Amino acid sequence: MKELLRMMHSLRRLGWVALLATSAVSVPPLHGQTVDTLDSALRARIDRIAAQVLEQRGVPSASVAVAKDGKLVYTHAYGKAHLDPDVAATPEMRYSIGSISKQFTAAAILILQVQGKLSLDDAVGKYVPGLTRGDEVTIRQILSHTSGYQDYWPEDYLMTPMMKPATAQQILDTWAKKPLDFEPGTKWQYSNTNYVIAGEIVEKVSGERLFDFLGEHIFHPLGMKSAWNSDEVKLTQPDATPYVRNALGPLRLAPKEGRGWMFAAGELAMTAHDLALWDESLIAQTVLKPESYKQMFTEVKLKDGKGTEYGLGVEVRERDGHRSIEHSGEVTGFVSDNEVLVDDRVAVAVLTNHMSGGSEEIAQLTASTVAGTGVQSEAEKQALGIYRDLQKGRIDRSLLAPNLNDYFSEQAVADFRDSLAPLGEPLTFKQAAEELRGGMTFRAFRIVYPGKRLTLTTYTYPDGKLEQYLVSPAS
Repeated sequence: MKELLRMMHSLRRLGWVALLATSAVSVPPLHGQTVDTLDSALRARIDRIAAQVLEQRGVPSASVAVAKDGKLVYTHAYGKAHLDPDVAATPEMRYSIGSISKQFTAAAILILQVQGKLSLDDAVGKYVPGLTRGDEVTIRQILSHTSGYQDYWPEDYLMTPMMKPATAQQILDTWAKKPLDFEPGTKWQYSNTNYVIAGEIVEKVSGERLFDFLGEHIFHPLGMKSAWNSDEVKLTQPDATPYVRNALGPLRLAPKEGRGWMFAAGELAMTAHDLALWDESLIAQTVLKPESYKQMFTEVKLKDGKGTEYGLGVEVRERDGHRSIEHSGEVTGFVSDNEVLVDDRVAVAVLTNHMSGGSEEIAQLTASTVAGTGVQSEAEKQALGIYRDLQKGRIDRSLLAPNLNDYFSEQAVADFRDSLAPLGEPLTFKQAAEELRGGMTFRAFRIVYPGKRLTLTTYTYPDGKLEQYLVSPAS
């Protein structure tokens, strides 16, 4: 009986998948992770975005999941999850999601608030004693990175001391008992230390380990079967392998953080598929109460009224007129990005197994592509049509006013062709600005390629003739 109780305790502490990892039995692959209900043209655009970014960045693999209108519509993996021997990435493989974990920790706090066990405006010292000015700094301030507690891990590599195990208390004793970097609420400064405090609060108030609490209230209700505590147990052979590169050298196996360093700031790993299930819940607001989502998604203001572009565990931004709830994540050998266009009901989760990034670029380009499908304006259609013609060394002169017709000499057309043709089809081609000037309509367009941004500016007369069509590198 004692042995059975011990096993049950381990199951709760590590999560059901982590228990399997401690035995000699390998974790079986997850099934049902592959989804594809997209039309072929949109699928091809997403595949091209991912493939080109991976090639340009030198990233071994990426796993992508797309949600639209309340359901998963596409999951796909690209590249190699393991090198030497090479193993192709699949949607069933887990990747560490790093600091995307913070929004789950914030959600746990919000759940406890609804349960009446704490308030966002409580002082952190009520739950975690001994912290610098713990009677002044609030839970809201640690979740929004406006507390002043110094970050224990600002570096983008794994330092030698972090290869050894640590406890949350050791981290707090070292970094959260220093003088604050600034007066609480007066500045925004990203700090992993804030989320170690938040994780401690969740565990003390709930009486459960953070991972268990998340499993009970989020992972299990949403069917996120792949969720894994990679702070307790490293990912297994069937999952993606993390890599790093020294300068421009070859890919190397990434070292593993010591147990305890990631905790509530970055302990989670999962498939892109399951991260997108969470994204669906953010859009449909199915796990938390409406007021909790409002608090999570609302930009926290500083005491002087300035914005922070950060809510509770999430960045709050506007991209091309679309409200985006987003966050990136990084732990040694893994980089991830999660973009949720809540008003468009579109979300994209991208997980990669290399420190050089690329996940944010794939996620933002894919989200923009999916959200913008079928809504290209007439001005965009005309501008893109001219662009494609110029890539082929031709232009429809019936569209041009006399001055622009003169500008497009044989040499100018050849220069456009020679410089633009090698770039191929743009990943995105969107109008970014429009205003009246000089009796004409001025428009600016953003043209995006992996690793390259161009700007197109046009002037159009009321009769539709173009007075300007200029392409230049984006500033």
